[in-house]
Amino acid sequence: MDEEQLRVFVELVQQYFERQTGRPAEVGSPHLGDAAALPMYDFTGVIGISGTRQGCVYVTARREMLRALLLQIGETDVSDRNLADLAGEIANTLSGNARVHFGADFMISVPVIVQGGAHAIQVPRSVKAYIIPLRWHKQEAALVVSLQ
Repeated sequence: MDEEQLRVFVELVQQYFERQTGRPAEVGSPHLGDAAALPMYDFTGVIGISGTRQGCVYVTARREMLRALLLQIGETDVSDRNLADLAGEIANTLSGNARVHFGADFMISVPVIVQGGAHAIQVPRSVKAYIIPLRWHKQEAALVVSLQ
């Protein structure tokens, strides 16, 4: 991935939060992550990517952030099930919007939800994983992009 392609994901994150809440997320500088120590928070939505590019995109967020986001968009059910669904929805929306940029050969899977920070998402060591840190409502989250 090059800088321009990473910029696409940064812009997509900002647009998502702006559209959903009227307030963009604060996005930190993307950086290369260690495949053995990628961020994992309370809820993670993972999208597998196939086609001309292969790998995964995932969004991982703390419970408090997802809860605040649900309340902001008018949802009062802040159960773990809804928090997990929201993590998957964010990952799916960002990946779907990236597909518009990267083309029809950027094929995305349905979201896989991982709950709990003790799990680890394995990305191939031969594929670089970029971490895009973000904050919204004073809570940390991250978008991780690992694509060939």
